Amino acid sequence: MVGTLIKREWRWACHPVLRAGPPRESVFLIPYSYLECAAIRRTTFGTSVHKAIRGSGGAATGKVTLEMVAERAGVSPSTVSRILNGTAVVSEEKRKAVDRAVAKLGFVPNPVARGLAGGRTFSIGVVTQAIDSPFYGRALRGIEEALGGAGYSPLFMSGHWHADEEARCIDVLRQRRVDGLIVLTGRLSNAALRTAARSLPVVVTGRKFKAPNLVSLDFDNCEGARLATAHLIGLGHRRIAFITGDPKHPDAVERRNGYEAALAAAGLRLDPNLVLPGNFNEQSGMEAVDTLLARRTPFSAIFAANDQMAFGAMLGLFHRGQSVPGDVSLVGFDDIAGSLYMVPGLTTVHYPIHEIGQLAARAMLSLLAGERPSLDVPAPRLVVRDSTRPLAS
Repeated sequence: MVGTLIKREWRWACHPVLRAGPPRESVFLIPYSYLECAAIRRTTFGTSVHKAIRGSGGAATGKVTLEMVAERAGVSPSTVSRILNGTAVVSEEKRKAVDRAVAKLGFVPNPVARGLAGGRTFSIGVVTQAIDSPFYGRALRGIEEALGGAGYSPLFMSGHWHADEEARCIDVLRQRRVDGLIVLTGRLSNAALRTAARSLPVVVTGRKFKAPNLVSLDFDNCEGARLATAHLIGLGHRRIAFITGDPKHPDAVERRNGYEAALAAAGLRLDPNLVLPGNFNEQSGMEAVDTLLARRTPFSAIFAANDQMAFGAMLGLFHRGQSVPGDVSLVGFDDIAGSLYMVPGLTTVHYPIHEIGQLAARAMLSLLAGERPSLDVPAPRLVVRDSTRPLAS
């Protein structure tokens, strides 16, 4: 019977305890099925292998349980469970004791068992707008870091700035029985988000409104744009072109408002010929520069509503023989990673998107714990690099 079993679904494995003699390890077969295990253990060879594995502390050793972690840490099993779930309000000493016990014993929580016990899947649905975006990618990283530390896993989907697609993403994630939803900006209406929050916790960024079981996190885009424009005005620039974002995008609207507010505060008239349409990508930045130069409207500086359009604008100016900042000063918005490594380095407004991702995840964990989070989104700040300079007199 054993000979017959060996011809079927067996696999090779090595174990350091079983040696046929130096210098090679002995190789033995481990069966896949329970019946095959039983067949092997009835043989003399099988009994020896089984004892050797158990004696060495290998895979056959009894699994580490929650109770074992609790005993070593000197706390109750329920406290261990809450700490691992990220819902415990305990001293840092107890938390570290549990962390040490988990590491020492090699405890690995079973997400299926945890879900059955608490009615949760320990997964959070995240609706971003573009997973491949250098901007949203940093938010996803922040969400992943914060959730992972609490034993949760994110499920990412892209809405591509279409309300219908975002609604479909939410339907799919709810079918996956996620414990909560994080929505990064998007075009879903507030009413649609309120409806979603009736059945599970929701955290949304890029807007500000209140609803039961929902937390919104908003960034002051208007103030950031005002800072960027005021910086150029402070350098002596008066003819400042502005490349807008998608007019249906709330961030784009707020950033244009900030640009216009800075001009008004300085007593400068808004020139419609200096306002160019953009779409938050590099290509639209290049096209905006082409349009601006074709209009032959004098300008000495450009403020682009995001860094990617600023990158395109810089390339478009280069193709037209214009240098930054020698001929044109340039400011972006977001402070994505590439802005630091442009030549010259891009002056921009720092958008704390990584931190906002972390805040969104922490807000979700608080909602899951039955708490109402109190979180402050960092204020915008200007990062001055080499793409701006005083206007030559």
